[in-house]
Amino acid sequence: MQTTMMGVKTDNIQQPTIEPQVHLKDKKVKELVADNKRLVEVPYTATLAHTLNALVANQVVAVPVAAPPGHWIGAGGSMILESDKHTGVVRKHYIGMVTMLDILSHIAGDKPDGGDEGLDMEERMAVPVSSVIGHCLESLSLWTLNPCTSILDCMEVFSKGIHRALVPLDSNMENVAGVELVESASTYRMVTQMDLIKFLKGHEPELKHILNQTVHELSVVVEPVFGVTNHTKVIDAIKSMRAGSLNAVPIIESPNPTNEDHSLLVNGKGRKVIGTFSATDLRGCPVSQLQTFLPASVMEYTTSLLSVSANMAGSSPRELVICYGESRLGEVVDKLVANHVHRVWVVDRNGLLEGLVSLTDIIRVIRSSLLE
Repeated sequence: MQTTMMGVKTDNIQQPTIEPQVHLKDKKVKELVADNKRLVEVPYTATLAHTLNALVANQVVAVPVAAPPGHWIGAGGSMILESDKHTGVVRKHYIGMVTMLDILSHIAGDKPDGGDEGLDMEERMAVPVSSVIGHCLESLSLWTLNPCTSILDCMEVFSKGIHRALVPLDSNMENVAGVELVESASTYRMVTQMDLIKFLKGHEPELKHILNQTVHELSVVVEPVFGVTNHTKVIDAIKSMRAGSLNAVPIIESPNPTNEDHSLLVNGKGRKVIGTFSATDLRGCPVSQLQTFLPASVMEYTTSLLSVSANMAGSSPRELVICYGESRLGEVVDKLVANHVHRVWVVDRNGLLEGLVSLTDIIRVIRSSLLE
């Protein structure tokens, strides 16, 4: 039976084609890196000074190190190769990842008594970058994620504390889930936890239920949190961070400086947070001034010296990023992305530390909600 609408037979009206909706959990890693810039890397012969300049110029906190094939064992036993797209001939082997904390740990030295304060900075920065791979735990492994890996599997990897992975754009391996230690491709991109969080933020309607819950309701607050006091020297803070595999620590107010050992990490629970000391922040320091900064206190650095280095790097000093137990997860994600930080300190209304919320933990709870 035909019906007429406004003088036109409805069976003659062409209905628009409705594209099937692709849900977030069905999306792939290749969508995460679609707009990412080319991979920033350094050769194994690069000096630390050159590597630090590469980090600063590209505003990144880690770079893969490339070497000729056949001469090295990759970090964690990995075999991640770059090969010619047409001939398949291997051009380079990625032997590891070097982070800002690796460089700072090398600069600070290994002497527990702080006797390295008189070190020759030019000599320290002239060593090849290959010699500092593995100074910190994170750079002891190197991972790849297949571009066809699902977002859910990518989230599982990043929820276990892996902060970044290489993505082979023309991988020869199909349907690989999770991380791989063996790969060969002609070109790679880097994907990080922050890339994933930004991607998830772009799909807020699907995540509205969990983003509207508080961090306490989601049990996403981690404690205890160890930090440094406002009297801790920069060199001691770096050594403590290396020992604890921490890229950033809260700066805790010390009301009785004489009764505390400021060279060690302290439990910050219930104490006032007055700042953040991060390996990333030191990226903006001119190499020529790094040696001068080492004996300064972390508070002196963050309040005065950081202003100088940040201005030279073309940015402003980082503000203290905090939230409360009753803050919605969506608010915390907004703060992380806006300030480009990887953790938010959770405090009470008096500014006393309760714990922290990290990218790792946020990715974990969002993944769990998508699986429900």
